[in-house]
Amino acid sequence: MDYVIQQAVNALSLGGIYAMLALGLAIVFSIVRLINFAHGEIMTVGGYGVFAATVFGLPIPLAVATGIFAAVFAAVAMERVAFRAMRGASVVSLLITSFAISEILKVLFQNGISARPKPIALPASLSGTYQIGEITVGVIPTISVGTTLLALLGLSHFLRRTETGMAMRAAAEDFEMLRLLGVRADRVVAAAFALSGLLAGIAAVVWTAQRGSVDPLMGFYPVLKAFIATVLGGLGSLSGAILGGFFVGAVEVFSQAFLPDSLSPYRDAIVLTTVIAVLLVRPDGLVPAAKVDRS
Repeated sequence: MDYVIQQAVNALSLGGIYAMLALGLAIVFSIVRLINFAHGEIMTVGGYGVFAATVFGLPIPLAVATGIFAAVFAAVAMERVAFRAMRGASVVSLLITSFAISEILKVLFQNGISARPKPIALPASLSGTYQIGEITVGVIPTISVGTTLLALLGLSHFLRRTETGMAMRAAAEDFEMLRLLGVRADRVVAAAFALSGLLAGIAAVVWTAQRGSVDPLMGFYPVLKAFIATVLGGLGSLSGAILGGFFVGAVEVFSQAFLPDSLSPYRDAIVLTTVIAVLLVRPDGLVPAAKVDRS
């Protein structure tokens, strides 16, 4: 039983990262109908922001703030430089643009910094564990779960209680009507990208803390899993993205923990098979969006 609880904490930790990334993807998609495959590179920028801050000797709180700010800045700059001119373009054109940005940033990371992982010096206390009865729990997974819950609660408050948040929710329902009412489209879209960058930055901090390093491909696999979670939850559904993220994280952790060693190499295949099985039953996702173009 203790082992199951330990794995449940790990599942919440990993699922929280996927949930934050999936939520960032879903926020942008719900407003501009863009699946941003360069979202992983935004996460990587956040990781390199943490690395650069530690290299210059900044304390951990400032390093965390630097990583999150770098991710937000990268997301807003990406929208302003690349996607604003493509607004209203076809889905295929937007996909090609996001793939192009992703590949350009990967090349810049590999040639401008290094193709090898860069270790990040973290306090020894973060790599420790503590006991709750007979259960051994890691410090970083606990911080990850707490950070995820705070981020999601803060986002919920922002979307429901602030003027910009309510405008973003309205844009997700009917973007053209929002523009007719006089709300500036550029501000709403920029806010959506900034929010997605914030979530990617928080995920980057937690991910680098767990890995202890950053590399040019750091964000690729987490965002790939987050995209799967977004589709599973219901493309364009914010609550579905969160649920899908935790679902994918739980399947991945528990399959790794309880499968025989001979089946461990097939963990990702098992995760995808489970997702396909769920989508066969609920093709619109676990929590379908009220209004979405699934093409």
